[in-house]
Amino acid sequence: MPKMKSHRGAAKRFKKTGTGKFSRMKSGKSHILTKKNRKRKRRLRKDTIVSASDEKRLQLLLP
Repeated sequence: MPKMKSHRGAAKRFKKTGTGKFSRMKSGKSHILTKKNRKRKRRLRKDTIVSASDEKRLQLLLP
């Protein structure tokens, strides 16, 4: 039986944490930054945990 392949698009966007959850970067930090205030851009730097409903889908994409 061949090896399982991970979904490359998902692998570039999501990282597995030590506890087995998935972390992701927040959206809205790539362009049109002049109208966003400093506080908002600073909050967008941090990554967040993927919601539980999406986590089940990610476990299929990233075995």
